[in-house]
Amino acid sequence: MSKILVAYFSASGVTKKVAENLSKVIDATLFEIVPKQPYTSQDLDWTNASSRSSIEMKDKNCRPEISSKIDDFENYDVIFVGYPIWWYREPSIIDTFMEQYNFDNKIVVPFATSGGSGMGDSAKNLQELAKTAKVQNGKRWKANVSSDELKSWAEKFVK
Repeated sequence: MSKILVAYFSASGVTKKVAENLSKVIDATLFEIVPKQPYTSQDLDWTNASSRSSIEMKDKNCRPEISSKIDDFENYDVIFVGYPIWWYREPSIIDTFMEQYNFDNKIVVPFATSGGSGMGDSAKNLQELAKTAKVQNGKRWKANVSSDELKSWAEKFVK
């Protein structure tokens, strides 16, 4: 049986709710990707071109620091990576996460939350960041996704 990790970054709590639900229904370890410098509501104001999130997302090389690490990452076979969609892709802190670990022969399954935006190029981006991983096509969820829907979807990736 695969050892499964659900790693997620959540700015508003929506992705956290989905990640917690997902980890519960597939009996996975849960890991929150916490920024070393927390985001304020002003940082997250996407309508302000001078906000932290706007500046980070304009710079494809931006890598916000993460406050903790997964000590036994090599023991996981399947990693679900969750995040909100920002500017039609994964937030820069997810790029930091993907570059921080060795994904050799691991299955990576992106999932995202958004009120309306799709996954954009995020799966392609994750594959570029973790070239030796087997990145799957991800799925975008709304906050109210049911446990049954999550379980049915996730079981395709775990053995």
